[in-house]
Parts: sequence; structure tokens; C-alpha cells
Amino acid sequence: EQFGVVMSSIKKLRPRLNGILFKLQFEEQVNNLRPDIMTVTTACEELKKSKRFGKLLELVLLIGNYMNAGSRNAQTYGFNINFLCKLNDTKSADQKVTFLHFLTQVCEEKYPDILKFTDDLQHVDKASKVCAENLEKNLKQMEKQLQQLEKDLETFPPPEDRHDKFVTKMSRFATRAWEDYHKLANMHRNMEKLYHELMHYFVINPKKVTAEELFSDISNFRSMFMQAMKENVKKREAAEKLRLAKLAKEKVEKEKRERQQKKRHLLEKNSEGDETGVMDSLLE
Repeated sequence: EQFGVVMSSIKKLRPRLNGILFKLQFEEQVNNLRPDIMTVTTACEELKKSKRFGKLLELVLLIGNYMNAGSRNAQTYGFNINFLCKLNDTKSADQKVTFLHFLTQVCEEKYPDILKFTDDLQHVDKASKVCAENLEKNLKQMEKQLQQLEKDLETFPPPEDRHDKFVTKMSRFATRAWEDYHKLANMHRNMEKLYHELMHYFVINPKKVTAEELFSDISNFRSMFMQAMKENVKKREAAEKLRLAKLAKEKVEKEKRERQQKKRHLLEKNSEGDETGVMDSLLE
């Protein structure tokens, strides 16, 4: 009861508690937002700068046009980025080779440098897990909370208790918090600028494709490409084992035929009465 009496005597208790709670949570909010903004920013830069990824897209278009020669899709000038995740569904006539496995094989044999595009896109997977809408929403919420804190501080009456340092301490916090907020807001604006430039670069409508969808498609394709490379290696290793086994088998059969021929030759000599020669040969 005494605690309740003391608490009820504190003026503007609710704004004080809201301000203290915001102060306690502010650093965590900043530490949650900053890495996500930096991840998306870096992913945008990686995609735009990767010449290897651009060459790979050219190769996909070239092979696709070759396969579609004579059809209504021949001589296509481009394709949706999400088509990359469907390359594994396009198979050869015998159903043994997919477009993706053929693509990786062509890169391995003729364009080995393109294979390194997976090293260029290190941040697309993390970026695919960032919700751009939530970033914007959380930044706006942070701004509203800071504005509300400033408004509360302006309307606080002079403290009756000389030990009441709430306004002084919270004013200092608000100054630092605004600085951190403006840094985050500038980072976020730069991220959005890079993202829209990237969408324009790939001729993608940002109203139809979200950042998460774009990065998710590219991240999935990157993983599928690396998996196809591993499967191609295993396939070649299995083929090499079969080839060596076949050679070993042929060698054994050849040696067996040679022994049989030698035996027949010796028997023929024996039938001619050259027993001494036969015995000498058998003893060799």
C-alpha cells in the first residue's frame, strides 16, 4: 500500500514510465535495425557489381533462345529473375539432364570464371530474411516515440524534488537518440535508393516484386547452382569409376584370352609330337 501511495504521488507517472522503457529498449532497437539495413545495402551492391552474375544471366538467355529456336519464345530479350529457380525443372528429352546441370557444365568447361559468382553474392541469403516493410515500420515507430518523448519533456513541470533528475537525464538521452535515429534513417534512405536502382537495373517492377522475393529467388538459385556443381562432380566421378572398372575388366579378359591362346598353341605343338618343346615351355 505504501508503494502505491508513493507511486501515485509522482507527477506524470505514465509518461515517465514510457520514457524509461523506451530508453531501456532503444539500444536494442538500434542494434536490431542497423545490421539488417547494412545487409540489404551490401546485397544490393554485390548484385549490381557482380560482372560474373551478369555474364551468367547472358548465358542463361543465350541457351534459352537456342533451345526455343523456331518457337514463339525465340529471340527473347530477357526473362523474369524468378525463372532462375525453375531451371531445375527443365529437362532433356531423356529426363537425365536438367537445364541447371547443363548450365553448370558449360560454365565448368568454357567459362570457369563465372562459377565464382557464388563468392560475389555473400549477403543475398541474409538479405532474403530481412523484411523491408518491417524496417520502415520500425523506423517510423522509433521516430514517433522520440517525438512523444520530446513533447512529454517540454510539458513536464519544474521538479519539486531536487533529486528528481528525470528531465535532465532524459533530455540528454533524447539528444543522443535523435543522432542515432538520423544515422539509421540516412542509412535506410541509401538502402532504398540502391534497391530501386537495382530493380531498375534488372528491369523489375518494385510494386510487383518485394526485396525479400528478389533476394530469396537469387539466394535459392545460388544454392541450387552450387548443389548442381556438386552433383556434376559426383556424376563425373561415378563415370570415371565405371570407366576404370571397365578397363580393368577388359584387361583381365585380355590376359585370360592370351593365356588360352598360349595353352592352345602348346597343345598344338604337343599334337605334332614336339613333346620336349612342350615340356620346356610348360616349365618356363
